[in-house]
Amino acid sequence: MNTHLFDCTTCAPRIIVINEPLDRRSFLKKTTAAALALAAAPVARAAKSETLVQQLHKSLTEAQRKAVCFAFNDPKRSLVDNNWQIVPQTVSGFFTADQQALIRDIFTGLHSPEYAETVMKQVASDSGKAGFGSSSVALFGEPESGKFEFVLTGRHCTRRCDGDSVEGAAFGGPIFYGHAAGSFNEGPAHEGNAYWFQAKRANEVFKMLDGKQREAALLQRGREETSDDTVKLTGKKTGLDGLAVRDMSKDQQDGVRAVIRDLLAPFRKEDADEAMKLITFEDLHMAFYKAGDIGKDGVWDVWQLEGPNMVWHFRGSPHVHVWANIRA
Repeated sequence: MNTHLFDCTTCAPRIIVINEPLDRRSFLKKTTAAALALAAAPVARAAKSETLVQQLHKSLTEAQRKAVCFAFNDPKRSLVDNNWQIVPQTVSGFFTADQQALIRDIFTGLHSPEYAETVMKQVASDSGKAGFGSSSVALFGEPESGKFEFVLTGRHCTRRCDGDSVEGAAFGGPIFYGHAAGSFNEGPAHEGNAYWFQAKRANEVFKMLDGKQREAALLQRGREETSDDTVKLTGKKTGLDGLAVRDMSKDQQDGVRAVIRDLLAPFRKEDADEAMKLITFEDLHMAFYKAGDIGKDGVWDVWQLEGPNMVWHFRGSPHVHVWANIRA
């Protein structure tokens, strides 16, 4: 399926409103209780997501395996999109209550304790009446004995759990996250959006740039959103959109590092650490785009970081879509 810049025809506005704004500072305050709740949760929730994937795979009936299990090299495993079902079967409609609980715990475990509850609320609110249960799950390979990958998809969500089976790929391959907070068309402040704090951090870097740097960084229009082609890696160190990080001052580079920390903050530590090791920081370019500036306020809703082995594209108009891919 193809969705182009600002065309969200496959991203239907099925919204349950999250009322409170969730910038990073207020978010951390609100999720302290959530972190404590996670710490007090049953032992199963403390288990690593990979272990829970093995338990899920073991629990499947033969009929279930025929529907949601595939060979590790199946091309479907590496796909990504903003709103899609990797299989037609849904979490709530196909799995037992115990299996559904495992799937929720796998998904929660892929995120940092500080962000797990907000991410779950985002997925549920963007997914219509069935909430998280409208997601779809597929398993590739042999989780109990060999290489494997668990992939969960839905509206504004593609997540992976692979136990490092996919060599040299952060998160096990390209991922997608997003949020339409309150309405399909968000306002300039993106009230309640779970991920807008990342764009606010990026715009702090733009404010640090001088005139010539801004000319290099600010372009007219960002990339088209076309499924997995959106995060296709070029391998190029030059000729990329925007201002080269190597041409920034030390304090500006520190600002970019802060952006990357915010981009990785929602995810579990081991995935964030792996991503940091794979990013070739000195080869990154940072770009901002005039098209999609909600409210014409000069706070750039669309921006990205790109290097030879990384794309992290943030499109905040009419609501947030984020595409990420990092490889060795």
